[in-house]
Amino acid sequence: MKSMGIYEAKTRFSEIIDKVVDGETIVITRHGSPVARIVPEPPDRAAVSKLIDEWFEFRNKAGYSLGNLTYRDLIDAGRN
Repeated sequence: MKSMGIYEAKTRFSEIIDKVVDGETIVITRHGSPVARIVPEPPDRAAVSKLIDEWFEFRNKAGYSLGNLTYRDLIDAGRN
């Protein structure tokens, strides 16, 4: 999390917005004390859910298979 003073934030506002869009949180300070926080907007759950559904539909149509493995087997193997 990056912090900056009000004057710097005012002069670099476009850069701050670009960083927030990329997922960074910016704290604005006045005389060294935090007064505001600019945070990314949480993802739209409906859009994310739709994207996941579309991915599963594509995967099933394309005939991708894990063979005899399950997703749980892959997750457990990744933990070892």
